[in-house]
Amino acid sequence: MYLTTENKKEIFKTYGKSEADTGSAEGQIAIFTTRINHLTQHLLTNKKDYSTQRALLKLVGKRRKLLDYLKEKDIERYRSIIKALQIRK
Repeated sequence: MYLTTENKKEIFKTYGKSEADTGSAEGQIAIFTTRINHLTQHLLTNKKDYSTQRALLKLVGKRRKLLDYLKEKDIERYRSIIKALQIRK
């Protein structure tokens, strides 16, 4: 699988507060971004995989909601995660 436990821990350590901090908005946004990038690459080769396309759209919506929440609560954290992950609004 593309997202192993070690990969998740590394992502949470990089973008969250610690490896065990799986609930922070930044960590969740980073995980969603990794999954979105993986599904996007999959859809480039499998254009008619509609279930994956639906899952991708749901993930983008979840990430957007978390980003909106973070933007309301702390604009500096929002700007830093956008810059770190190179996400455009």
